[in-house]
Amino acid sequence: MMDQEFADEVRKGLSAKAKYLPSKYFYDERGDKIFQEIMRMDDYYLTNAEFEILSMHKTDLTDRLVEAFGKSRFQIIEFGAGDGFKTKIVLEHLLAEDLDFTYRPVDISKSVLDDLKADLTAKLPRLQFEPLVGTYAESLNALEGAQPKLLLFLGSNLGNFEKAAASGFIKKIADRLASGDLIFFGIDLKKDPKLILGAYNDANGITKAFNLNLLSRINRELGANFTLSDFDHYPLYDPQSGLCKSYLISLKKQSVFIEALDMQVDFDYAEEIQTEVSIKYSLEEVESLFEEGGFEKVEHLFDCKHYFVDTIWKKR
Repeated sequence: MMDQEFADEVRKGLSAKAKYLPSKYFYDERGDKIFQEIMRMDDYYLTNAEFEILSMHKTDLTDRLVEAFGKSRFQIIEFGAGDGFKTKIVLEHLLAEDLDFTYRPVDISKSVLDDLKADLTAKLPRLQFEPLVGTYAESLNALEGAQPKLLLFLGSNLGNFEKAAASGFIKKIADRLASGDLIFFGIDLKKDPKLILGAYNDANGITKAFNLNLLSRINRELGANFTLSDFDHYPLYDPQSGLCKSYLISLKKQSVFIEALDMQVDFDYAEEIQTEVSIKYSLEEVESLFEEGGFEKVEHLFDCKHYFVDTIWKKR
């Protein structure tokens, strides 16, 4: 059965004067597996930096939770949970400390959540687990209710929003949280541009395969005839704005037909499709973003190189 939302967004993006495809559609079953490979790459510093933070500072997070919620039962809601590779560190520690909570991972990919549930059931049998399949926007309602909450948003996923959209998203979160609820966000910080570009353009072509899989998905699900070898992957980074973008570039003048949409898409030589936005922040920008969104700072947690920050804030 065709995913109508996916079909509509493909039509909209490839009909635009400046073609684009939303990055959330990277994550089908094949894309999920490629992204797991990306997170294991040496060049992809984000995973290692945040893993280091969570490993070193899990006690700090526990202390902040106890300060905020005491012994009350609470929820941990994680947007973009993925395979839970880093979150397991936190969950295991909180269970060992006998905190009373339910873990509610949110992801657009049902297959990822099914795998996560099987893994956590085996490794953390005491964990209370309630997965939610959906987009961030669809899952905002999960933040409503009387029970205290910690919202996790790891992996620099906030960077996939344009800055105005990130600000609006944080305000929507604040609107649905109660005073005293906590949020815990992973943010990729501005740094040497060569390090940033290396994470999005590795020598082994894994990030390229991740981007091209989006065309494969359109072929599979919508009956398109994209030839992947006719496109290349190209990222760029602006150190002033912190904006990192990824594109697929047409290597020749060509036309592609998408059967399910009854649509022909024409490409000029070197024409681009924007596939991803990933924004890097200064610490001052991070603080402004959350303060203006209705939160007060609790603590910043850094990796040893200060490449990345996991930042804790409390709803005013």
